[in-house]
Amino acid sequence: MVYLTLDTGNMAEAQRIAGMLARHEVRATFFLANERTPNGDHALGAEWADYWRGRVAEGHVFGSHTFDHVYFHGTNVGPGGQVRFVVRPQFGVSAGRTLHWSAADLCAELRRVDDRFRELTGRGLDPFWRAPGGRVPAAAIEAARRCGYAHVGWTPAGFLGDELSSQAHPNERLLAEALARIGDGDILLAHLGIWSRRDPYAPMLDPLIAGLKARGLCFATIDRHPAYRGRPPVHAAAPAGAPGSPSPGASRAEGTR
Repeated sequence: MVYLTLDTGNMAEAQRIAGMLARHEVRATFFLANERTPNGDHALGAEWADYWRGRVAEGHVFGSHTFDHVYFHGTNVGPGGQVRFVVRPQFGVSAGRTLHWSAADLCAELRRVDDRFRELTGRGLDPFWRAPGGRVPAAAIEAARRCGYAHVGWTPAGFLGDELSSQAHPNERLLAEALARIGDGDILLAHLGIWSRRDPYAPMLDPLIAGLKARGLCFATIDRHPAYRGRPPVHAAAPAGAPGSPSPGASRAEGTR
């Protein structure tokens, strides 16, 4: 079993990828942030409501990627000895500013995606999130768990490289490497579009899915992964102090999209 996860990115390849998933009858796990698109709108804008409703109807799973695509830059200690998270949003009113968040601020940011997705589709998120770049302090993982969200990284073999330079890492090479190394249990990472890559990787998802299936691998959503199976929905979050699920580690940062 392998687990395909898709971060919003710039959404330029969103329609093409949706078509591939439908043709191959693959359900994926989407991590949503309100990222800017080439159309001049944003991924969680009203213009994308039909897109997200379509993916809901197909039975995919959806998690938070922080509303403003917020990068974590460490921790410090605030008033009263409480841990604060040093963060920098990529979008929104605080884009590019360094902020210091409490655990409550983090939970509010994750829930902004949940609230917006419910407005667009009538459905809330599943109980998962992914930090932009995959780099996140352990204290933030624990704070998010307490408000109902388990952090999902990706496995080293599952890093598909769609955000790397297409000159240094051409699509055909990335595809061959992925087909050779991906195996049972791997969590795959790709995006619905990347600003910095000249030759989009998205067309490679078609032969990648077909090739992995030919090797006998099946695709599942992250809620079926042993580390995340049985998570309660966000609105029924585990009480503080309850045991949480481990998070497979991220292999590297996503970079600037």
